[in-house]
Amino acid sequence: MEIKKERGAVYCNGKAWELFDNQVKELKPTKVFILTDQNTTAQCLPYFLKVAKIDNFEHIEMTAGEAHKNIATCVTIWETLSEKGADRNSLLINLGGGVVTDLGGFVACTFKRGIEFINIPTSLLAMVDASVGGKNGVDLGFLKNQVGVIKNAKQVIIDTQFLKTLPSEHSTSGYAEMLKHGIISSETYYNDLKKFDENNFEATATLIWESVMIKNKIVTEDPLEKGLRKTLNYGHTLGHAVESYLLDTKGTTPLLHGNAVAIGIILATYISSELLDFPKQKLTEVTKVINSRYEKVAFSKKDIDSIIDLLIYDKKNNDGKVLFVLLRDFAKHKTNCEVPNSLIYKAFEYYKNS
Repeated sequence: MEIKKERGAVYCNGKAWELFDNQVKELKPTKVFILTDQNTTAQCLPYFLKVAKIDNFEHIEMTAGEAHKNIATCVTIWETLSEKGADRNSLLINLGGGVVTDLGGFVACTFKRGIEFINIPTSLLAMVDASVGGKNGVDLGFLKNQVGVIKNAKQVIIDTQFLKTLPSEHSTSGYAEMLKHGIISSETYYNDLKKFDENNFEATATLIWESVMIKNKIVTEDPLEKGLRKTLNYGHTLGHAVESYLLDTKGTTPLLHGNAVAIGIILATYISSELLDFPKQKLTEVTKVINSRYEKVAFSKKDIDSIIDLLIYDKKNNDGKVLFVLLRDFAKHKTNCEVPNSLIYKAFEYYKNS
């Protein structure tokens, strides 16, 4: 399975590794660097070296976790690349989840004004979210993805064997992005996802590929996020704010990205039902599906106040206005929607009681 793109392609299983080897040979890099975190060093690098024909390479390891997706980590990697003799014809292979591929892509795009990079996502979230679209970047403090560039990897390799290395909670995190793709684009795909079983690798590979196809169609039509691509942010306006708040606030438990987005999807769907008449029956059904997979999080009035305050940093904002993506129904979206704070409080109340 493959998607041809202006810069390279996305390949899934099948002949993916043969095509990867061909791409590396074609690039003829002066040096090859492989970026991992501690988890993918232990769980994924041995398999990668078994299936990929890479003999001579330099290994760079970053600290795992969203808290390290920042400029300080980039500086360390830039310095390591420089010390190890990387030049403009070097290749950076990013082997890991969304943090590794997002940050590694940003490092590659900015080192010596740009070197080639290939992404090999190893988490479900990275496969269905970061594999297509060329978004590379880092967080600014606890604010998500505030600094970055849009540039596609030379190639993306999706191998579902890597999913066997994931803890179940990381599979659940990626599932939220797949649900989002169904809600914004295809009710049929959404219904298929309700039978998602992370242990059925053949069926999972098919669902992953459909998710990739949905995202690719959107980003191909709107690569710079002027209109349609904004729909990929469904559930993310409040989801990112929830994630940032819990990441930065003492006494709270941080959430994985997908878990925060799952909450954001319920909130956005409730708001859609109030402002755009999204069908109440479908709101109930979406809420039931998400709550069956994700543990509920309790939010106090103070928590919600702080989460709303963080909305001002959302990347979709324009002229100081917080803008949401909302839906009239599955696949019937409206972008640039303003939402009163009073309705956001009601959405959290709905989530609490759901």
